[in-house]
Amino acid sequence: MGDNRAVTTTEQHPSLSSALAQQVADGIAGAGGWVGFDRFMEWALYAPGLGYYANASPKFGTLPQSGSDFVTAPELSPVFGRALARQVAEALEVTGTHEVWEFGAGSGALAAQLLEVLGDRVRRYTIVDLSGSLRERQRERLAPWGERVQWAQALPERFEGVVVGNEVLDAMPVQLLARHGGAADGVWHERGVVVARPASAGEAPQFGWADRPTALRPPVEPEGPQDYLTEIHAQGEGFLRMLAQRLARGAAFLIDYGFPEAEYYHPQRHMGTLVCHRAHQVDSDPLADVGAKDITAHVNFTAMALAAQEAGLQVLGYTTQAHFLINCGLLSLLEPLPQAERAQAAKLMMEHEMGELFKVLAVGAGPEAWAPMGFARGDRTHRL
Repeated sequence: MGDNRAVTTTEQHPSLSSALAQQVADGIAGAGGWVGFDRFMEWALYAPGLGYYANASPKFGTLPQSGSDFVTAPELSPVFGRALARQVAEALEVTGTHEVWEFGAGSGALAAQLLEVLGDRVRRYTIVDLSGSLRERQRERLAPWGERVQWAQALPERFEGVVVGNEVLDAMPVQLLARHGGAADGVWHERGVVVARPASAGEAPQFGWADRPTALRPPVEPEGPQDYLTEIHAQGEGFLRMLAQRLARGAAFLIDYGFPEAEYYHPQRHMGTLVCHRAHQVDSDPLADVGAKDITAHVNFTAMALAAQEAGLQVLGYTTQAHFLINCGLLSLLEPLPQAERAQAAKLMMEHEMGELFKVLAVGAGPEAWAPMGFARGDRTHRL
């Protein structure tokens, strides 16, 4: 395997993930004994029928007692979708389009909130989701809207409309880069995955890390003498370039947790941002219990904005979720709510909850330049 670094093993518990673990081990063997982490992450999340987003286990919910692993903004409070609907309505009007496209619709909660508010302004609502089990849940939840809601597994070559993606970019596979040594003379490696121990006696295979020298680099060299682990986002950038190629007219609003480039590759963030979510707990071992938990990385919004702009889209705005939702009228939506629901919804904008860590990036396609309402105050495009 060339200049591979030491391998560490992880414990794997017998579970529904055993079949996927064996499939991943076979894939690693077929690739010569080593795969980049992005490939491992893709298998772990999206392998048909077995990957985390492809199996039937619960995922979204406010409490672990439900069997869920994490909560997203639409599950936290319906006012999230109601506020976002105001922005989507403005975008539909300005761009002269009549369709909404949602990527990774999860439980269907956001789609239901948007459809309820937007009404006849949306002629068709198309969900692009790779997960067959999630599509079935969405069909059940969105049945009241009948044939107005459609599903697709890929975008058409050309389309018009408003694109929405809530916590989509963070679930796209990332490559891991590890620098051994400081900024001055450190050597960069791509961190990949190997089979540390094959399956035996009813136990699933166990996986370990292995680093290989690489020509890949993060967009900036992190300062400092320390070893440094981080991510690069080729698939996320590719998604923005695909949007640019296919979105003839419209806009896209992408909501996720992340940072601009200068914060993403800060010297203090030397352990990277990759984490796992399970039963509303966070852990840092993506190699254990493969397929039974979420794997995610924060988003480098500078990289996303640059990929979009270089491919021909206009960057319409970038701000925190708190600023965006307040600009879209969140405070007025909170007023009629009972106290308990108001307190729950307030987490959407509180700095120590979702308000600051989550950001909103808007890009547009079409001849007209316009300023979406969600960025009227607090726009941070200059920080990208």
